[in-house]
Amino acid sequence: MNGDPIRKIVIVGGGTAGWMAAAAISKIMGNFPRLTITLVESEAIGTVGVGEATIPQIAAFNKLLELDEREFVRETCATYKLGIEFVDWLRPNHSYVHPFGSYGLDMLGIEFHHFWLRARTLGQDIPLDDFSIAVAAGKAGKFFWPRPDQPNSPLSRLSYAFQFDAGRYARYLRKIAETCGVLRVEGKVTQVLQNSENGHVTAVKLEDGQSVEGELFIDCSGFRSLLLGQTLGIGFTDWTKWLPCDRAVAIPCELGGKREPLTRSTARPAGWQWRIPLQHRIGNGHVYSSAHMEPDEATEMLLANLDGTPLAEPNHLRFTAGHRDKAWDRNVVALGLAGGFLEPLESTAIHLVQSGIARLMSLFPTTAFAQKEIDRYNRETASDYADIRDFLLLHYMASERNDSEFWRYCRALDPPDALKEKLEMFRSSGRVIREHNELFTETSWLSVMVGQGIDPQGYHPVAGMLDEEETRRRVSHIRDVIQTTVGQMPTQEEFLAQNGAAIPASERLNA
Repeated sequence: MNGDPIRKIVIVGGGTAGWMAAAAISKIMGNFPRLTITLVESEAIGTVGVGEATIPQIAAFNKLLELDEREFVRETCATYKLGIEFVDWLRPNHSYVHPFGSYGLDMLGIEFHHFWLRARTLGQDIPLDDFSIAVAAGKAGKFFWPRPDQPNSPLSRLSYAFQFDAGRYARYLRKIAETCGVLRVEGKVTQVLQNSENGHVTAVKLEDGQSVEGELFIDCSGFRSLLLGQTLGIGFTDWTKWLPCDRAVAIPCELGGKREPLTRSTARPAGWQWRIPLQHRIGNGHVYSSAHMEPDEATEMLLANLDGTPLAEPNHLRFTAGHRDKAWDRNVVALGLAGGFLEPLESTAIHLVQSGIARLMSLFPTTAFAQKEIDRYNRETASDYADIRDFLLLHYMASERNDSEFWRYCRALDPPDALKEKLEMFRSSGRVIREHNELFTETSWLSVMVGQGIDPQGYHPVAGMLDEEETRRRVSHIRDVIQTTVGQMPTQEEFLAQNGAAIPASERLNA
């Protein structure tokens, strides 16, 4: 083996990214001989803490940590999430849902949506949303666990994620990590020490004079990117051209309005507003372009569109869409905001941390820090960011909105080649193509392309093998079975209470 085993891992920064890394690495490598994992954070430095929504891949992370789902939901005041509702994105007074799971039932070896497209040509104009149990259950405020043991039930094709309090989540993971032997050190980093020969980070020095030495450093310092950006000087790939939103204002409010297991994104004149209902409050935020709206106007618009009384002062954030040119340089790996940022439109921030941890575990180095592994890590990370960028861009450029300078700018954008090919293929034949093992599934691409008004000119020829009456009958039957199944599901409130996952009523604010 080239190089000695890593014995000292130092994570700089806490928050969601830091404690996810600490919990996962200690769970996987906790029994590695003489390995120490130290996390350095300062209570004086706040975390962004607004990323409260996830995507279904979080289930794999929870499984890795062997979490008890009921406890996890209670401890983080979580709710379930069956998808994201997009309001006013195509045009005012229009909405659709990007669901988790799938649509309908594949037939004759091809995807269901080709039969749906054919049925439309036969005069059966049923919204695509009607063929997703995630959408139907989400809009009805219902939830139940997937039932893979019942392959004939729509529940077998359901996926879900969570919406939770990011601060509580970090504290929950901290308990897990410390149980697995992670040492937390309180202190603000004032100096980063480097090897004079190769530039590797050797230690971080704290305000009280203490030095924390390490061999592998994980930078979870947020937008500051203290190790990777500031110390090692790794540049930043700026995607403002394609994703012009560069500001956000966030504020929680008391419970009110609908309690659906859905995240909601509502288009605004210079961006969009998120709404994330938790068990004890609602998370809200307004993401906008500073080139098209002033902070005061953005804040006023957010405050005017809350479902309850604000619970804190507005939290203003600045960011640039993009990523560090390298996520791993020398002996430093960046996770979370230290490595890049893509707006939370599709709830991908926590997933990028999760995938970064998984990739690091797969390519875990020795003290030799082989360049081949580092290059592969960086290549795959950059690919992840580009795939998500293209999916986010689709929401903006495919809009019909022409009511503000911001939306006119977005509609005129020239998409990257990979997105352009996806759009051309779908318009031509209704086919959804995915490259390599990209994050978003065929269901995801289909939901947003259809939701944003992209109309295919054809469908798979096999969909024409059923006669017209049989096509209409099968399509209608699938919709009816979904509606019947949803009618039998408990509400999310009932499900939480029945399964011991609900928080005490006294902790809910105006529930």
